[in-house]
Amino acid sequence: MTVAFAGTAPLAAGVLERLAATRPIAYLLTRPDAPRGRGRRPGAPPAKLAAERLGIAVHQPERPDLPKPVDRVVVCAYGLYIPPRLLEQSLWLNVHPSLLPRWRGAAPVERAILAGDAETGVTIHETVAELDAGPIAAQEAFAIGDLDAGGVYERSAEVAARQLAEVLDDPVFTPQPEEGATYAEKIAPADRELDLSDPVDAWRRVRALSPHIGAWTTMHGRRVTVWRARLEGGAFVPEIVQPEGRRQMTYDEFLRGVR
Repeated sequence: MTVAFAGTAPLAAGVLERLAATRPIAYLLTRPDAPRGRGRRPGAPPAKLAAERLGIAVHQPERPDLPKPVDRVVVCAYGLYIPPRLLEQSLWLNVHPSLLPRWRGAAPVERAILAGDAETGVTIHETVAELDAGPIAAQEAFAIGDLDAGGVYERSAEVAARQLAEVLDDPVFTPQPEEGATYAEKIAPADRELDLSDPVDAWRRVRALSPHIGAWTTMHGRRVTVWRARLEGGAFVPEIVQPEGRRQMTYDEFLRGVR
């Protein structure tokens, strides 16, 4: 059984590291390096950095391609459309961090937290032409609780690695229902703005966009990104904030600077 991996984002790096501990990975298929940070210098995707640490060959084509045939391709947060001609060459198994058919699409973790879902999970399904609609090989739920998106992604990587160990060699598929399907649209600029008149929504929004995107509001006349917050007696309480152009700091530090 030969296995390749297609992934780009931090979730993909976490799954790749765990999967590589249990079986050989022929190569990683990931997106090209992209400009990052204030300097806009080219930076490697998280999955590439993980593969290089593990000694796994890395391929970064502009459009997906398989440098050599394999029996399985595990797909996780890859970010590029996989054409039917490639789906015909191997069995592609997608790691999707939601309880499909709920939250098909680009931002399932963020949308689940924003919607106030009590639980989410991981679904392993066959990659097909239609978005996240393939038959299911494994699915496992877990409670969201007070986790932020980073915590959900970390838990999802652990669950996905365990699921893949069970189904990768001989998956048995169940058709995915259309009933209950919802779509997780990409996070837009408007999704990042906090409405402090709705404390519950603001708290969910901070969690949904931390630690990778960031939700913002205006405090004491300054634009501030809120990276961590809590609900206390029904009130929204910032904990870690970042004034525009400044470093992250506690909310108390920010208030002392304002005074």
